[in-house]
Amino acid sequence: MQKPEIVFSNFLRTKGLKLTSPRKIILEAVFTTHEHFNVDAMYDLIRQTHSNVSRATIYRTMPLLVEAGLIKQSVRCQSKDYYEHTYGHSNHLHLICKVCGEIIEADCKEVEKAIEKIALKYNFKSTEFDLSARGICSACSEQE
Repeated sequence: MQKPEIVFSNFLRTKGLKLTSPRKIILEAVFTTHEHFNVDAMYDLIRQTHSNVSRATIYRTMPLLVEAGLIKQSVRCQSKDYYEHTYGHSNHLHLICKVCGEIIEADCKEVEKAIEKIALKYNFKSTEFDLSARGICSACSEQE
């Protein structure tokens, strides 16, 4: 598997774009973050060490990273889009708390097998899926 930087650089080249220093900083920040993130959180993280990366550059880079297959917009929670890096990671289920917005990742091998079975029935090759369940996490349940 190629490094994310090589994948992104090759993708950008097909679009007539370059891997600029701000894009590289964003890419590195995305792949050092091992949790779901939104643009505001990514901006705050990057600004701790790099003052030359604007929020607008992050907003413009996110769709490029998605199109390159490196990240995906995984959920929309509390009026914000959350992303995660998916390159090299298996599919999983998101459990989203409607109260606090916590996003929990869960293994979903059984669900994946069911999707494959349904896809086979329709002569369809599934390559990825998005699945989330909304409810209330244990911490918020205890507070009620």
